Amino acid sequence: MTYEFLQNYWWVLIALLGGLLVALMFVQGANLHLGNRALNDTQKRMVLNSTGRKWELTFTTLVTFGGAFFASFPLFYSTSFGGAYWVWVLLLLSFVFQAVAYEFQHKKGNLLGVKGFRVALMANGLLAPFLVGTAVGTFFTGSDFTVNKVAITDPSAPVISTWGNNWHGLEALGQYHAVLLGVTLMFLAAILGALYILNNVDDETIRAQMRRSIKMSIGPFLVAFLFWTAILFARQGYAVTPDQVVYLEPFKYWHNLLAMPVVLVMLLSGVVLLLYSLYLGAFSKSLKGIWFAMPGTVLVVMSVFFLAGFNGTAYYPSCTDLQSSLTLDNSCSSFFTLKVMACVSLLIPFVVAYIAYAWRAMDRKKITEEEISSGENKY
Repeated sequence: MTYEFLQNYWWVLIALLGGLLVALMFVQGANLHLGNRALNDTQKRMVLNSTGRKWELTFTTLVTFGGAFFASFPLFYSTSFGGAYWVWVLLLLSFVFQAVAYEFQHKKGNLLGVKGFRVALMANGLLAPFLVGTAVGTFFTGSDFTVNKVAITDPSAPVISTWGNNWHGLEALGQYHAVLLGVTLMFLAAILGALYILNNVDDETIRAQMRRSIKMSIGPFLVAFLFWTAILFARQGYAVTPDQVVYLEPFKYWHNLLAMPVVLVMLLSGVVLLLYSLYLGAFSKSLKGIWFAMPGTVLVVMSVFFLAGFNGTAYYPSCTDLQSSLTLDNSCSSFFTLKVMACVSLLIPFVVAYIAYAWRAMDRKKITEEEISSGENKY
């Protein structure tokens, strides 16, 4: 168990958590359909109760994703979460409003009313995948920061990472390639949400609307994804020499893909699964598209993370100072910390097994109109 092995091991875990986070954003995508005027109030409550059983999984995965970065690559955590903080603050606020909206929109005397809280849920459905996608997009476009590890010895200002502007992450909105990934994830979340509702809600009107929504989202999603991918493989990348010198290399991410056949297979397999799920959701009567879309999403997102961090690549590049760019080697925790946390990570399969068990128990019975109309403890 070498230091290099542990660095790679933790990057794989972070890539997996990132993939699971995006896949679980079907919750955010499903809530976008609360604005569908073809659905009556009861049908919207059916959608709401379908996602209300799962929203904690998405938020917990987001927190775990950030915690894994903090434990394994603390310099990224302090640089991004401490410098580009507006992106993360907006993301967390959208999740806070989501949680409040689930619990209070149908409580008597709430200040915003049902429509106000539904708008909050729809805003979370747009902002969460867009902000996550744009933030990950900066792994390839670069960010405006500098790193000076010697500064930790300065008692007056022991700040290692310094952000170069007052936008603190919002400047990524001016990087079209990063924004394009955010748009891609936004449409993907809407598709995942529709696929999940197809599988989980037993109502023919809702299912017809979800198939219609998938058909409308396929075109923008594929166009955004293909353009982002084409630009990625054509652009310069941030390569790293064995001596940790960062330099710009033409077609770097294309070279990474060719140099890592396993990643190529993962990417192609993920794309095929996603395309098949789109076919099932839009052009067939099958309700199982979500079970192909979620693993496909995980594989594609993991492939993107591998392209960003493996094969001698700076996964969080600085466009201000190339040598401040973060790599797996220069931003990781100590050998002892990585080793201890690797032992803790062996508990992950048990956690996944529990989530699968709870998921099956919650989804054993489809959401029906009768269930919403009778009983209490409904969202």
